[in-house]
Amino acid sequence: MENQTVIKEFILLGLSSDPHLQVVLFLIFLIIYAVTLLGNSAIMLVIRTEVSLHTPMFFFLSHLAFVDICYSTVTVPKMLENTIAMSKTISREACTAQIFFFFQAACAEVFILSAMAYDRYVAICKPLHYMTIMKKAICKQLVGGAWAMGLLYAVVNTFPLETLHFCRNNTISHYSCELPSVLSLSCTPTLTNYIVLLISVLFFGAGSFCLTLISYIYIISTILKISSAEGRSKAFSTCRSHLIVVGLFYVTAFFRYLKPNSDLLVDLDKVISIQYSILTPMLNPIIYSLRNKEIKVALGKMFGKRIFLQ
Repeated sequence: MENQTVIKEFILLGLSSDPHLQVVLFLIFLIIYAVTLLGNSAIMLVIRTEVSLHTPMFFFLSHLAFVDICYSTVTVPKMLENTIAMSKTISREACTAQIFFFFQAACAEVFILSAMAYDRYVAICKPLHYMTIMKKAICKQLVGGAWAMGLLYAVVNTFPLETLHFCRNNTISHYSCELPSVLSLSCTPTLTNYIVLLISVLFFGAGSFCLTLISYIYIISTILKISSAEGRSKAFSTCRSHLIVVGLFYVTAFFRYLKPNSDLLVDLDKVISIQYSILTPMLNPIIYSLRNKEIKVALGKMFGKRIFLQ
């Protein structure tokens, strides 16, 4: 590292260098971010104000909406700023913070999804014991555990970054600080960081996925035992929204963090990360509101009240 300058900030290249396209991208992602904030805030508000939605399932859904707001806010505002700004830099400290909070929110989300899968398992497989098992204290512990796992995951992956030195290239071919992209710029060995990332992704990601998978194995086996087609359809309808959200998130996130980092796949990495870090938080409230009768009724009542008051 002799005669080399230690890098204290990075340059985020973003999605495009075309000035005209940057304006279009800014407007598109500003709309997406606004929809994300409004949609998830509406879900949280309607669940909080509508007494009929004060159940474990909607308790988890409200926390999922809050996580989605945090998750999107970690990356999108800085992305919007860099899209139209002349200087597209981010300090090393801010980059590390972005990685930390991104990992915390992402990990909390997958464990909340696991808690929602467990909730559906108890509701369908043990309906007579549902209120006994899914007590308010248990639900709070599950949500608290999700945030605790997110904190642990974030600390495990960001703490080793402090031992790295960046002294050559400071250009990140991405719109945000994602750990694989940052590690590729280090001029000190990163094998330990990659091993920690791989092990933590397998432990936290695959662990939460297995919890969700096991819940749905029992759920599906129970649904198949229902004699009437109408009963099977009604039971499965309570799980469809959750399955769509789980599929959108896990498939893209696992592909991004478990595949080898390559300059040839930079554009693909950007598209995939847009799916799980920007589009998924926006789509979650849309999916749940369109597929859930109780949410639609409650939103209709709230909307009607606002119109009446005006």
